[in-house]
Amino acid sequence: MKQKRPSIKDISKALGVSITTISFVLNGKGEERKISKEVIKKIKDYVEEINYTPNQVAQSLRTGKSKILVFMVEDIGNSFFAKIARIIEDIAYDKGYKVLFCSNENNDKRSRELIRVFSERQVDGFLIIPSSGIKDEIETLIKNGTPVVLGDRYFEDLPTHHVVINNYVASKEATQHLIDNNFKKIALITTDTNQNQMLDRARGYEDAIKNAGLTSTILELPFKQINHKESSNLIQSLLLENDIDAVFFSTNYLTQNALEIIKETNPQLIYNLGIVTFDDNDFFKINNPSISAVAQPLQEMAEELMRIMFKLLKTKDKDIPLIQTVLDAKLIPRDSSLRG
Repeated sequence: MKQKRPSIKDISKALGVSITTISFVLNGKGEERKISKEVIKKIKDYVEEINYTPNQVAQSLRTGKSKILVFMVEDIGNSFFAKIARIIEDIAYDKGYKVLFCSNENNDKRSRELIRVFSERQVDGFLIIPSSGIKDEIETLIKNGTPVVLGDRYFEDLPTHHVVINNYVASKEATQHLIDNNFKKIALITTDTNQNQMLDRARGYEDAIKNAGLTSTILELPFKQINHKESSNLIQSLLLENDIDAVFFSTNYLTQNALEIIKETNPQLIYNLGIVTFDDNDFFKINNPSISAVAQPLQEMAEELMRIMFKLLKTKDKDIPLIQTVLDAKLIPRDSSLRG
């Protein structure tokens, strides 16, 4: 027969200490409630001895808090999102929270299903990298009083708390860097999307090209077909059949795909082509040649996302002023853009 889980009542009976006192100690409020160090130690030692773990379901029903947050991203396997997730997990753990991670694959249907499932399980808050068509779902969460913070992108016609970077400035500076290194025929490879972070990156590229009196060349690839043969053929055609001397990639996964194509079709091209990518990762540092990158401030982004989230969780007034943080990215020049 399965042994019964010990309860706070059992601990109270065994130690001769009130349930309220035990609850305060287990929730880390012993000193705040001026409970003696001896009693706190007595409770903690006994809890450790019997290997007591609180009943999370009962605790959630009693407090109305699950102590669980959701971090929904485009692809948790992408190094950009994975690194932010790791930082968020550590911050949450220190605050007594756990985080559920999920990928929406930039798919609206999948996003809606995930939001519905986690809402039914009464998680305390959502940190979301949204797909483009879930504005209504985000608005509903907010109207229901659920703390929501968006990251990386947002909806321009929906007031939300969010943390983003200045994509326009970062892309304009990256493109200008290629121009300053004597590249003249610079292409942009990006995704075919109406998400504001990608539109801003394209706008930054176009303005830098226009200001320099150059001609823009833009290849937009459907997100759902990034890894399909059709997209590979389009990238190959742009790089090999057009008179292009440099490329600015709007995301790191596009860059990685293109490097694989170059390696398979014309390995020497990588030494002649100027390259800058948005989003840095370790692979770009060790590649030969090393790849110049726009590095987003991951630590700062994660900390700001969590700062806003915990502000929302702590306040009883859900109508606090909007917190909309815009951070700066940093261009890291490497071999791939310094050959002009």
